Amino acid sequence: MKTVTYSVPDISCMHCVHTIQMELADVQGVKSVKADQASKMVEIVFDAPADEDKLKALLAEINYPVAA
Repeated sequence: MKTVTYSVPDISCMHCVHTIQMELADVQGVKSVKADQASKMVEIVFDAPADEDKLKALLAEINYPVAA
């Protein structure tokens, strides 16, 4: 089990939080997703077959790219 935390500057409202949590929860291997509007951070707990490249790619695809 791996936990990663990403800064996602485009989180601006609870709709953003909901969208991120719903989309990432659908990825096979993802155990939990916590997005926070105030800190603009997303914490993801996952196992294979999910990996960081897939998670970051999905966030970019849904218009919430991870900060560099």
